[in-house]
Amino acid sequence: MKTLVSIVQRIISTFIVNAMAIIGGASILGGIPVAKSALLAGISAVVTVIERLARASVDGNLTTAEINAAFTGVVPESKEDSQ
Repeated sequence: MKTLVSIVQRIISTFIVNAMAIIGGASILGGIPVAKSALLAGISAVVTVIERLARASVDGNLTTAEINAAFTGVVPESKEDSQ
């Protein structure tokens, strides 16, 4: 349960960080609805993380290293290589 709470907190943080970056850019460029741009950026980042988590958990085991890699974008050593 602790791991699930941590993942949800990190997903929310990922959304916020990516949305905030777009808010700054959209306000400079103008003409783009800021809320829509921020929402799309946040959702895109979250979907990317969820996809990485899903790929890592295909074998039924999700390690801490795989969770961290999903959020940082670093590709961990494959499980086959470590055996």
